[in-house]
Parts: sequence; C-alpha cells; structure tokens
Amino acid sequence: MRNIDKITLGIKYISMAVIIGIIVGIVDTIFGRGLLAISDFRTANYKYLIPFLPIAGLFIVWMYSYFSKVSLKGMTLVFEAGQNKRDSIPMTLVPLVMIGTWITHLFGGSAGREGVAVQIGATLSHYMGRKLKTPDNSRIMLITGMAAGFGGLFQTPLAATFFAMEVIVAGYMDYQALLPAITAAFVASFTSHSLGLEKFAVELNETINMSDAKTVIIIIILGLAFGIVGRIFSYLLQLLKKIMAEKIVNPYLRIGLVSIPLAIILLLLWHGRYSGLGTNLISNAFGNGEIFLVDWLLKLLLTVLTLSIGFQGGEVTPLFSIGASLGIIIGGFLGISPVLCAALGYAAVFGSATNTLMAPIMLGIEVFGGNNMLAFVVVCSLAYVVNGNRSIYGAQENIDKIISR
Repeated sequence: MRNIDKITLGIKYISMAVIIGIIVGIVDTIFGRGLLAISDFRTANYKYLIPFLPIAGLFIVWMYSYFSKVSLKGMTLVFEAGQNKRDSIPMTLVPLVMIGTWITHLFGGSAGREGVAVQIGATLSHYMGRKLKTPDNSRIMLITGMAAGFGGLFQTPLAATFFAMEVIVAGYMDYQALLPAITAAFVASFTSHSLGLEKFAVELNETINMSDAKTVIIIIILGLAFGIVGRIFSYLLQLLKKIMAEKIVNPYLRIGLVSIPLAIILLLLWHGRYSGLGTNLISNAFGNGEIFLVDWLLKLLLTVLTLSIGFQGGEVTPLFSIGASLGIIIGGFLGISPVLCAALGYAAVFGSATNTLMAPIMLGIEVFGGNNMLAFVVVCSLAYVVNGNRSIYGAQENIDKIISR
C-alpha cells in the first residue's frame, strides 16, 4: 500500500472513530443513566420487585426468541465477528440487550452493564465498518466500537482501548486498531461525561512502599489471591452455563424455575444487598461502609447463577465489587490499608476473569491515580498469570492455540 493510501486510510479511520465515539457516547449515556435510575428505584422498592424476577426472566427469553434468537449469544457474536467467523452482527442486538439488561436490573438480577456497552459499540461500528471498502476494516472498526462502548460507559478510555484490543484473542493485540480505538474511546468518554454520565473515581491518599520486603510479599499474596478469585468466577460461570443448558434445555423452563429460588435468596439476604450491579458494595468499600466477610463470595455466586440461566447484563461491574469487597477483607487480615487493597482487587479480579493484562493496569491508574502504579502492575500481572487462561468470555481465543493449529 502506498504512503498516500495509508494516510487516506488513516484519516478515514479517525473520522469514523470520531463519529462512532459520539454516537456510542450518546447511546451509553441513555443506557447508563437509565440503568442508574432503574437501580435506585429497585433499591427503594426491592420488596415489591424482586419477587417478579421469574416473570421478568420469561419475558426476556420471549423477547429474544420473538425478535432475534441469535442475539441471545450476546458477546459471543462480537467475538465471532472479531475472529472472522461471522460476517455481521444483527442490529436488533442493540435494543434487545439494552431492554433485557434494564429488566434484569429492575427486578433484582445480579449482573453488570459493560457487556451491553461493548455490544452496542461493536454492533454499530461493525455495521459501519462493513460499508468501508478497505482491508481488515471490519475487525478494526469492531475493536474501535468496543473501545468506544467501554470508554463511554466507564469513562476510562485507556483501559477501554486496551480491553478492546486484547480481549478477542488472549495474548495478541491488533496495533492497527490502536489509533482509531483510542480516538473513539476518548470521544465517547468525553461525550458521555458532557451529557451528565458520572465517572467513578477514588483518590487514594496512601502509597505502597515497594522497597519494603514485607510489603512486596503482601503484594504477591494479593496478586495470587485476586487471580485465583477471578479464575474461580470464570470457571464457575462457564461450567454453570454448560450445566444449565444441558440439564434444562428449554430456556423458558430454565430461567423460570431457577430464578424462583434465586429471587428468594436475593430478597432475603440483607434487603437485596446482592441485587444489581454491586455498586453498593463498591461504595461501602471506598466510603467506610460495612463490608461483610461473605460479601465477595455471595456476590460471585449470585452473579454466576443470574447470568448462567439467561438474564442479561455484563460481568465487569460485579467483578469490580467482588474485588473491592475481597480487598477490604484481605487488607484487614494482612495489616495494610484495606482501601488500597480494595483498589488493587477492583482492577486485578477484573483482569483475571477477563484474561486481560494491560486493561486492568490502565483501569487502576485511571480510576485510582498513578501514585501506586507499580503495585497495580505487579498485582495485575500476577493475577493474569495464575488465571490459567480462563475467561468469562467462552468465545475468547488464545494466540498460542491459534499458532499451534
């Protein structure tokens, strides 16, 4: 390709990235602010809403079955498109995943929100990318949209960029997508912030002394612990999805029956404490609120159960809450700042469960500042190493397996 062609192509990618960033930032804001309002309403009326979780589940299955059954694959569609196994992602995925996630959260399901944002961004950008007659445009535009979706919702554009680049194939990053992806992520982040979507950020006053031998040992323990918890989450999620699909083949029966005990548990455990995103646990962890010894474990198990039977939503925000609440507990046991441990857990459990390395490091820096950057690098690296190449995304491929084929 001639230099002039490369420059023209680069300008086209950047122009499309800006457009995608604006569009996805607007959609992220609508979805995010709607979800926050729904979460507040559910918290105030949990006694009257959580009992209807089984009916809500049946409606979600019907909605997908009626309008676009293939859209039930959710993030798998995104991965298949990124791995050139699928030519297109149905546009019906966007309204379905937004409405399905809103319903899940309204009636108390334990789930996240990033899956929605990433799917929205990927669907819109992949559609636009297919209209461009350029080499590898679909994959690059897909990554660009994923970065925009994540960046617009969490307003962490660097984490969003690296997440989109490294999550499709573990161990491989498509650097051709770097410039359009980071452009779209920053534009989407700026757009959503300008429209009133708030960013979660905590200023850490403590700084870890990495030259102290005892502290280094504690940091190593934290990295291993958070990595193992992320691995457990990924393993249980994939295992339970498989078991549920094999044992209860009918999706209506699966979600209708299993969500009955799920709703009872969510209702009875501390006034719906484990319903929704888990932002209440995050707020408690960083705001001197009460964190129970079992918070991280119950949130983990209930999120796995919610998602394995067919409810909609992501995994990342629950992973943040699991890591933060676990960090508070471990910090108390090890005798170092629980809040600092919560910050490290917030990033590292996410990285381990998604099988990503650079994204959680960038996330830690963007959310908690750069004073403890070295600690985030060490903890997230160890968590990444011990996760055993497991991921919450069953369709994620590994570069080593691709090379050995």
